Amino acid sequence: MELTGFAFVIGGGSGISRAVCNAFAQCGVRGLLVADIDLEAAIKTATECKAVATDPSFRVETVHIDVSVPDLVEHATKRMAETFGRIDYCVNGAGILGHVSDIATSDLATFKRVLDINVQGTFLVLKSVSTVMASQPPQLVDTSLPARGVTRGAIVNIGSIASHIALPQSGQYVASKHAVLGLTKSAAMDNIKHNVRVNCVCPSWVDTPMIQALVTKDPQLGQKMLSTVPMGRFAVPEEIADVIMFLCSSKSSWVNGSYIMADGAMTLGPYIPDLGLN
Repeated sequence: MELTGFAFVIGGGSGISRAVCNAFAQCGVRGLLVADIDLEAAIKTATECKAVATDPSFRVETVHIDVSVPDLVEHATKRMAETFGRIDYCVNGAGILGHVSDIATSDLATFKRVLDINVQGTFLVLKSVSTVMASQPPQLVDTSLPARGVTRGAIVNIGSIASHIALPQSGQYVASKHAVLGLTKSAAMDNIKHNVRVNCVCPSWVDTPMIQALVTKDPQLGQKMLSTVPMGRFAVPEEIADVIMFLCSSKSSWVNGSYIMADGAMTLGPYIPDLGLN
């Protein structure tokens, strides 16, 4: 899949967003800004991207961001626009889980922190990036098929299966990811007039540092998590990145305000491997 514009990835220092950065480089983007709260991690991702980039003029930059702080979001977005001249693709992947606990024992400070990052952060990035995209010149989506129309950019938020279903001991995370999906739909509707598409990808268990930390703390939890996935394994971050590349590309030009479940069939319903009816 060929992507030749300029990409802005939030949370690119680790996990799914790190894989997204590498995928953008492999797909041919001309420029990439890796934004993360951990600048050293962002720099490491940038180095990886240089090694796999397919465009000979590829340029990658890094910037520190804390998506819960409006000024830092504005600074990073301005840096992207000034460095590369436009934002063709934005992937909004910053997020945290928070403490795992029953709703009765959850504390308000944790609840607020998760919403600050996952919800307020998503809102601030959407607001800032939408403003830039709406003001930049439109381009044909596909020069070989002009009927696809024009675009000023594509935004992809990273949601979760928790955007659709409840998970135990994760009230703040579930609430936040439901909100991410709602913001996706609202932002898509508001941006239609600007020819900016906004979509969401909703993964289940992915082999990222967040999940690794949980499994390391409680190895039995890993087996319990795997037992809920009909495909029988965790996803690798690159599989989610592939879906995001599709949502950024001309191939998804008729997909807007939507979501893709990338969950290994987890949300199909209760998984019973063998009913013993044969």
